[in-house]
Amino acid sequence: MQTAKSEYVTRRYYLSGLDCVNCATKLEQALQKIAGLEHVQVSFATKSLELPVARLGEASKVVSAVEPGVRLLASLEDEAKGMTTSGPKLMPIGLSLVLLAFGLILGQDTNIGLVSLAVAYVVVGWPIIRIAGRNLFAGRVLDEYSLMTIATFGAIAIRELPEAVVVMAFYSVGEYAQEKAVDRSRRSITALLNLRPDHANLQEGDNVRRVTPQEVVVGQVIVIRPGERLPLDGVLDAGESFLDTSPLTGESVPRKVRVGDSVLAGAINQTSPIFVRVTKKYADSTVAKILEMVERASERKAPAERFISNFARYYTPAVVGSAVLVAVLPPLLIPGQSYSVWLYRALVMLVISCPCALVVSVPLSYFGGIGAASRQGILFKGANYLDALSKMHTVIFDKTGTLTKGTFKVLEVRPHHGYSREEVLALAAKIERHSTHPVAKAISEAVILTDAESPAEIVELAGRGMMGRLHGKELLVGNTRLLREQGVDIASEVMAGGTVVLVALDRQLVGEILVADEVKGDARQAVRDLKQLGARHISMLTGDYMAPALQVSRELGLDDFQAELLPQQKVYALEALQKALRPKYDKLIFVGDGINDAPVIARADVGIAMGGLGSDAAIEAADVVIMQDAPSKVATAVRLSRFTSLIVRQNVALSLGVKFVFMLLGLFDLTTIAGAVFADVGVTLLAIANAMRVLRYNGSTIDG
Repeated sequence: MQTAKSEYVTRRYYLSGLDCVNCATKLEQALQKIAGLEHVQVSFATKSLELPVARLGEASKVVSAVEPGVRLLASLEDEAKGMTTSGPKLMPIGLSLVLLAFGLILGQDTNIGLVSLAVAYVVVGWPIIRIAGRNLFAGRVLDEYSLMTIATFGAIAIRELPEAVVVMAFYSVGEYAQEKAVDRSRRSITALLNLRPDHANLQEGDNVRRVTPQEVVVGQVIVIRPGERLPLDGVLDAGESFLDTSPLTGESVPRKVRVGDSVLAGAINQTSPIFVRVTKKYADSTVAKILEMVERASERKAPAERFISNFARYYTPAVVGSAVLVAVLPPLLIPGQSYSVWLYRALVMLVISCPCALVVSVPLSYFGGIGAASRQGILFKGANYLDALSKMHTVIFDKTGTLTKGTFKVLEVRPHHGYSREEVLALAAKIERHSTHPVAKAISEAVILTDAESPAEIVELAGRGMMGRLHGKELLVGNTRLLREQGVDIASEVMAGGTVVLVALDRQLVGEILVADEVKGDARQAVRDLKQLGARHISMLTGDYMAPALQVSRELGLDDFQAELLPQQKVYALEALQKALRPKYDKLIFVGDGINDAPVIARADVGIAMGGLGSDAAIEAADVVIMQDAPSKVATAVRLSRFTSLIVRQNVALSLGVKFVFMLLGLFDLTTIAGAVFADVGVTLLAIANAMRVLRYNGSTIDG
């Protein structure tokens, strides 16, 4: 029974010793051949993957067989302990270069010079030759190790042993530099996400004990001193302080917290000690969810990443085939041509064909974009959504809590049929206090109930209101649709200028309550920025009344809006707009925050949940989560996605362009094998450096 259950239990594992993006691709392809792991994704950026616990044994065997130096570990801590310095070492490289210089001085025509060059080649080349041989026996050919081995064997065959040594040395130095650059890049990215708390100060009576956050249970009190990071979500139990929430939301202004306020894991306490009563275990905390989202994000690959992976499969064999033709055809077809000359030119093509620059820099670009976005309080659940957002065409906003503050206030009460203002509010509050809707909360706070009796048989109807029975009479509190469905006569003109809640008792309208919301301060800027970024259509879908929706639409300059929509009607309206778009090039974005928005967020090309404290259902359904309640962050996310896409295109053009140029140079005998290796290593390092520009991007310069 335990085994059957563990089929569905998954956890994240870390790959110690994984230093090559091609190795990650090979591991992924090998693991996907195991039943139950067909959809597993290996992330080179985080060196991790998610597996069913029941498949760990099989997966470990495959990992060991495909990459003997790589191990599956259960935690980041184990990963750090298990890390071994892999890849080329500087000492053998240095020794081989000394022997190379000695051999060149003596000349390869002398016995000592020849031996010196041969030893230099073996010292620096043996690790590469060994891996190439192992891969060959495993059925994997035409990787970078095989290409270097073939190229240097060919150079030796045409009596170019010094160049064979130079090629191996250059390649080894390049691999070492690439490994260091990738590690530095990975550390730079993960440093942006350094939210993981390392301890919690647990209060036990008069004593405080330091424990891991995972040991703390809900209901216990923890102490956070100035300068410490909150390890768990909770409610302030005692004390008062300012919190730096920028690691979570990107908001630079400290937030003042008092007793009773909710506080989130990952924020930094600034001024005074505070006591927090824990409300969520560590696995469910904000910081744990953020880290999990970012780790998983690199597994959802963008189209460009999938293209590069597929391209590399066919590109290298195609170049190898072309090199064979270059080596064989000219001497056969053109009189007087030397086989050794054309073989040398073919070897140059082999060396430059290695696709490392592409397969390393493109995933790093996307991972860097995800990391930079998280620093600004924008969480992408996948590189595919980062890519899709860059193709923004239509943007649809929810109204309440997204474009408006969602803090409603009762502005006016119009009684009917002899009821007083206080009686209308009291009737509405009796049932509305059982709802979490912002409008219901505003009505509940507008009156002090002296009668604690609650209606019976309370039912909340999404998008319409609430109904129940009070003293045997039917009590309705909601919009015109609800009252008309229940046969209430509302022929009189309903108030305008905000959200109007109608109250009916025993199928008689007893009053109207006008509740108004306020537009967020940056909502106008958000709409202006999105239009400047090329949004062709900006719309609003809301379940609110027509009058307040019209008012918000006019105030913000929206292209159009639809009001009084039920949740499923929002989906239908969105799908109608989607049909007019070109799916490959034009993407529809929906931005919302409430539980009613979850279906339409899930249906959009890119669904954005606004506010890290918003509905869990909306955040779960969303592709992008904006931790602040700031619609202007949508434009920031679009800019960052476009900058990331620009970096990816630059790296693809740089990598392929340099390779194409050096293939031509090699074909016309204008470069050497060593020059080709130098160019290949150089373009890889340049592409990695270019990818890291995303980390420094502040989201303010790309305008579409």
